[in-house]
Amino acid sequence: MNTIDLRSDTVTWPTQEMRSAMANAEVGDDVYGEDPTVNRLQEIAAERLGKQAALFVPSGAMGNLVALLTHCQRGDEAILGDLAHPYLYEAGAMAALGGIQPRTLPNQPDGTLKLEDIRAAIREEDVHYPTTRLVALENTHNRCNGVPLTADYIRSVGEIAHSNHLVLHIDGARIFNAAVALGVPASEFATLADSITFCLSKGLCAPVGSILCGSKDFIARALRIRKQLGGGMRQAGILAAAGLIALDKMVDRLAEDHVRAKRLAAGLAEISQLKVFPQHTNIIRFQLADDARVTPAQLMSQLAEGNIRIGHGGAWGFRAVTHYWIDDQAIDKVLAAFGKIFAD
Repeated sequence: MNTIDLRSDTVTWPTQEMRSAMANAEVGDDVYGEDPTVNRLQEIAAERLGKQAALFVPSGAMGNLVALLTHCQRGDEAILGDLAHPYLYEAGAMAALGGIQPRTLPNQPDGTLKLEDIRAAIREEDVHYPTTRLVALENTHNRCNGVPLTADYIRSVGEIAHSNHLVLHIDGARIFNAAVALGVPASEFATLADSITFCLSKGLCAPVGSILCGSKDFIARALRIRKQLGGGMRQAGILAAAGLIALDKMVDRLAEDHVRAKRLAAGLAEISQLKVFPQHTNIIRFQLADDARVTPAQLMSQLAEGNIRIGHGGAWGFRAVTHYWIDDQAIDKVLAAFGKIFAD
């Protein structure tokens, strides 16, 4: 990448190995269940997450929506965080397309929902109330500085959900970042989850696609929902081939992204005009300090002059995300650019 693009790990390009695998992929019609490369990807993904089955979908947003529509009926209520991706960044799809009412709870700084808040949010059986059907968690949590939720915490939430006849869904877009950061298999997070998604097109570097995992019965029902949403793909093995490389080659190296993110966060924290939030995985969030002598627009413009791009969320501040195409030299250039902009 000529431009140092830190806006997200979604900007990653496929590796040359992925491009070669895509060009030579064995394919079939996936709507008929006949694409061998897609089938292999789904089998491997389900095994990695400790689930019976998996479904290849075009995007993480669709994966989350398919899960919610499969678990819930119209008028049901889903408990999730007020900073959760399906609530903030998926165009209100759960309500618009599923008639599902979100019941939001405050996300804590560590990305969790308080267990007592979850218990209190579960509706009693009453004709006046919607039916509580689902609890959703996000791991790692994007808006909470990429923090990974522990397997023990997720098990606690799963126990609450199941004891109240609810289901647990995990938006695991960056679940492998959580696994690498905490040193546990990704399947540890999914033990009590009824469904879990993860993205191939973020830190794992594939060009397109996400995976939804769950029981065989759940995935059979989810397949119909994917079709209803227009997510049925034909010779999708061309895309799935990159996903196979992603799972085989890209998971363990995520630790490199975390190390570079730590170095970037530490360097930014030395600038008095910046407030840097705790860094946990590959996401760094920061804001301008009250005494900063540049505006957000000036910061973005001056970085762009040096071919550096970061994310800016208005009142939410800035985000920089490390990934496969950000090397040590890129981190050096970014820190040098920030140093020049904020030089005394």
